[in-house]
Amino acid sequence: MKNNQDQVDDEFSDQTEFVSLEGKDTLPEEDEVDQLADAITAESQEETTEASATAEDQEGEDQEEVLEEEQVKDEIDIQIDLLGDPDWVVRREAAITLGEMGDERCIEPLAKCLRDGDWQVRDAAVEALAMIGSPAVELVIRYMRDFDARKSAIKTLGKINDERVLDPLLSMLRNDEFKDDATWALAELGQPAIEKLLECLEDKDEVVRKQATLALGEIKDSASVEPLIQKLKDPDWFIRLSAASALEKIGDPRGREAVKPLLKDPDLVVRLRIERMLAAWKKQAVSA
Repeated sequence: MKNNQDQVDDEFSDQTEFVSLEGKDTLPEEDEVDQLADAITAESQEETTEASATAEDQEGEDQEEVLEEEQVKDEIDIQIDLLGDPDWVVRREAAITLGEMGDERCIEPLAKCLRDGDWQVRDAAVEALAMIGSPAVELVIRYMRDFDARKSAIKTLGKINDERVLDPLLSMLRNDEFKDDATWALAELGQPAIEKLLECLEDKDEVVRKQATLALGEIKDSASVEPLIQKLKDPDWFIRLSAASALEKIGDPRGREAVKPLLKDPDLVVRLRIERMLAAWKKQAVSA
């Protein structure tokens, strides 16, 4: 029994000695191990520090963006509240500021100002909504139903280059009270309104034909010359006169020749206007 135990101890001792000897040449010295461990620890700490700094920088940028956004939101709310100030100057300045901000949240508060009791506030709201542009069109069209806001709403639509404004403005050409506002709004739109206005020259309603003629004269596009020349033969004397006036503003040579037959127009007012018009053109030619 003792012999067996001694045999086991000898075998364990031999194995332990073998492992220890085999590792001596391959394992680094104790100092080298410590240096390597220190280097790995230092590198790990450096990477951790860099990652932490990057994360902090990103977090700082995100916080700055959030704060800036909140500041803008707060400023919008402040200006919207000022639209209800009893002082019209404050309301006007708030409307101007909101227009410059251009945020869509400003649209409804500004649209309500289209019926403000002070014309300067209304005009400021018109310009502000025009600066915001197309996003405001739908609501401004709805405000055309409000009699008190209609005039300003029409003016606003004339400042926004969006095809959706054409039909509402053209429909106002038939409204006795607001037809002139719609005419100037269409004239301010300019080129986008020409095609529809040329169609209106053939409308059965003489008021629509007259207003379309006036608007085309203000736009002064050469594409209108031939259709306006045809209107020199319109049964209504005022439309003939308006067409001649529009051709005068456009200044195309075709129009100057076309109005000469109106010197024999049956209406005295038309004849007198044409005489003055031709005399003015003659002076321009001489001075040139």
